[in-house]
Amino acid sequence: MGRKNAAVKIACENRKARHDYFIHETYEAGIELQGTEVKSLRAGKANLKDSYGEIKNGEIFVQNMHISPYEQGNIFNHDASRPRKLLMHKYEIVKLFSKTREKGFTLVPLKVYFKQGRAKVELALASGKHNYDKRRDLTEKAVRRDVEREFKARMN
Repeated sequence: MGRKNAAVKIACENRKARHDYFIHETYEAGIELQGTEVKSLRAGKANLKDSYGEIKNGEIFVQNMHISPYEQGNIFNHDASRPRKLLMHKYEIVKLFSKTREKGFTLVPLKVYFKQGRAKVELALASGKHNYDKRRDLTEKAVRRDVEREFKARMN
């Protein structure tokens, strides 16, 4: 009984989300895809910019996620930015629904990846950063970079 290959292949990532939001919790969700969307995702033809999670009627959807139509596809290609249903347990959806009703919380997809051949979305419960928070993060990052540079220079 060997373990399945646990390799994870990232299809696309929303790097700006970590800059624009405080990430409080992350969740893994499956994603319901149509036809050639899987092939486009495997080719890395997806974009999470300006996408967000939304809960409607006890189901969770990702809005504004752009998956380009597959080049070798035919007339049955998918709509590029249609809402896509995420697959999560009911108790997780209820928990997220109650948290998003609190002031300032939103659902942000961080990345789309393949795990054991299945497409997954890393969904984050996040709250927005103000400009002064972003500036503070940038200065901390610059200080950390300078310290590492000094440390490397002293080691050589």
